[in-house]
Amino acid sequence: MNLKKLNDKVIIVTGASSGIGRAMAEVYAAHGAHVVMCARSGEKLKEIADGIAKRGGDAVWCVADVTVEDECRRMVEEAVSRYGRIDVLICNAGLSMRAIFDDVDLKVLHRLMDVNFWGTVNCAKYALPYLQASHGSLVGISSVAGLHGLPGRTGYSASKFAMTGFLETVRIENLKKGLHVMVACPGFTASNVRFAALTADGSQQGATPREENKMMTPERVAEIVARGIIRRKRLCLMEAEGRATHFVKKFAPAFLDKMFYMVMAREPDSPFK
Repeated sequence: MNLKKLNDKVIIVTGASSGIGRAMAEVYAAHGAHVVMCARSGEKLKEIADGIAKRGGDAVWCVADVTVEDECRRMVEEAVSRYGRIDVLICNAGLSMRAIFDDVDLKVLHRLMDVNFWGTVNCAKYALPYLQASHGSLVGISSVAGLHGLPGRTGYSASKFAMTGFLETVRIENLKKGLHVMVACPGFTASNVRFAALTADGSQQGATPREENKMMTPERVAEIVARGIIRRKRLCLMEAEGRATHFVKKFAPAFLDKMFYMVMAREPDSPFK
């Protein structure tokens, strides 16, 4: 499917300073969308926006922390002030972790919920009236970990499950208002989110135990999400791993538990042996 249907759409992307968010901004602007980028680093956002402009695209940026409600409201207001509407909100800002529940400091789980769940709620709350008016799309970037519990990632899985429950409920509440709501579930992706993943004490892991060359690229994820938006899909599964998880969970959840355990136990320095 051609992405030309993104042309002239006003798209907000949170967590746009790196990884999947940056790829979305660049890919969508290249196809004619007006992109509003949000993240905490103005310096990185400006660099990305300048690059998009040099290639003939249109992107503006707004410094905002999605865990702060007022900053999310201001982000939405700035987008509407600039373009007059919002067609798509992509709640992509996210944080990961790597630690078993036995060892993890609970502040880590609180932080994951603040960013991944409350960040989605905060942005959606203020964008919702504009998305309803445009019959637009509300998108949450979840994960395979939001389909089935991922060992060593309790806070991450919990926050993504919470995001899914929230978005599904918003979808049902808006069945007669023309709002499209999609949960997108990438598999392991070669992005900075893994390097910034929190360890048991809340420090960043700084390195990933997985091989980059076996992961999806952020650009590929951006393209698949765009196609899901264009087709107004409910659930966007991006690779065999995600589709298999969704299918097997229905018929053999205990088997899936064992498979997830086995896969995560193969990671270097895994606590599961």
